[in-house]
Formats: sequence, C-alpha cells, structure tokens
Amino acid sequence: MKDVPFSERLAVCSWSLQPTSPDDLLSKLDQIGLPLVQLALDPLCEQPVLWGRVGELLSRSGYRLVSGMIGFVGEDYSTMKTIEATGGLAPDATWEANQAHVLQSAGLAARLGLKLVTLHAGFLPEDEQNPDYAKIRHRLEIVADIFAAQCIDVAFETGQETAPALHHFLQRLGRPSVGVNFDPANIILYDNGDPMEALRVLGPWLKQIHIKDGTRTKTPGTWGEEVRTGTGEVPWREFFRTLRELGFSGTCCIEREAGSSRVADIQAAKAVAERASAGGA
Repeated sequence: MKDVPFSERLAVCSWSLQPTSPDDLLSKLDQIGLPLVQLALDPLCEQPVLWGRVGELLSRSGYRLVSGMIGFVGEDYSTMKTIEATGGLAPDATWEANQAHVLQSAGLAARLGLKLVTLHAGFLPEDEQNPDYAKIRHRLEIVADIFAAQCIDVAFETGQETAPALHHFLQRLGRPSVGVNFDPANIILYDNGDPMEALRVLGPWLKQIHIKDGTRTKTPGTWGEEVRTGTGEVPWREFFRTLRELGFSGTCCIEREAGSSRVADIQAAKAVAERASAGGA
C-alpha cells in the first residue's frame, strides 16, 4: 500500500450506479470523480448492441477498467434460501448455460484487456464428504482454467460461507490464478462471522476489495441490511490498517447495491475510504 497512493487504487463498481446505457454510466462516473472502474460484464453479453462499445467510450473519456464482474444464469436473491439453492455454479439445471456464459465472458474480458474477473461461486460446502463438494470444485476448476487461458485471474466474492471454509476450499482448489474479492459487508450481511477475523484468514488470497457496509440481522436465516458506507458495522480504520499489515496493494472498489441515492452514497463512501485509509476516523 506504500508504493501506490490509495487515491490511485480506488474504483467504482459500474452496476452500483444502475446505468441504463454507456452514456448514463459515464455521466454518473463524472459526478463521482474516480478514474477506475470495475465493469459488470453481463450487460455486454446480454445487450451487445447497447453495451458493446462501453470499454472504448470509457477509455476515450479517461477511465480505466481494473476488473470485471459476472453473475450466473438463474440466480434468485429473493431470500437467503432461494440464493442458496440457485446461486453460483452449484445448480445442475443451469450449469451448461453458465459454462457457456463463462466462455463468452472470458472472451469479452480479454478483449477489454482485463486481468481479473470476480464472481459469487455459490455456497461452498464446508465438509469435503458432502457430495456437492467435488462437483463444485470441479466446476470451479473449469471456470478458473477458462479464464486462465486468457491470462485472467478469478476472485470469489466473500460472505456466502465462512472464511475458514473458503480458505480451505481455495487450498484444495490449488489454482494460483484464483483468489478472493473481499467484501467485509457480505460477511456481516450473510451473518458468517467477524469481517476483521475473516480478512486476516483470507489475507493470503486477496486479489481485490469491495468497499461496502452493512448491519447484522437480528433474525437468523435472513440477510442483514446494507447501509451507506461509514454508517454500518465495518470498522473502516481497522480494516485499512489490517490491509496495510497484510501488504495488500490492489484495487478497492466502492460497491452500493441498495438505496436510491447511489451517486451520493458512493461519494460518501469515497470520503470514508480516503479518511480511514489515511488513519482518520
């Protein structure tokens, strides 16, 4: 973190701005004033006529893409139970379509010059004796190899399993190109432990950070609440101090997936991150 100023490692997640077009995305990014972007690749796959030239437009306007993000066919985030059943690469009914989506996304990411793509792998089993363990591991090996063939790393989002379970899974997967996109809020939202303990456990695997905040649920089996960064339960000053201790020098991407004031919320998150990374409150 000492080599590259934090201001040059702070990015915005494109989907957080809910853009209706590349021009709309550019307009909202201009209001925020950060030149780095993590780009959702699904719109490029689903609406190539509308989104196909977004990379060129952003580059021409002075923005740089730092990574991509993909979702999967059939994911249903209505409740914790529905996303556990439909999330990531576990469901057999959507595996074929999702493998095709990964192939298409890897090609797009390569053409955009990306070196990292993040995704939710799904709820990874903690017990290797679980019959789904070998199946999901094999599918993630396929995904990792598809991206690696394009010289692109993959980072799993945190939260849907405990940090020790994800750490063990990554060890067993044994792919140097695969690591973690650490989102402290997701640890809280899924009620899967303490985000600071999780950060230390997953430190060796960090490839990217999401800056997002949340509060823990009071009703087991339901999500917590995502809130504006700085108003939730993530201890941001300790978070950035720990990143320094871990020697993390990668990108931190502001993500906001709730609320109706996305630009203002991202601007607020930018201020919180800049202050906390400098040691402020």
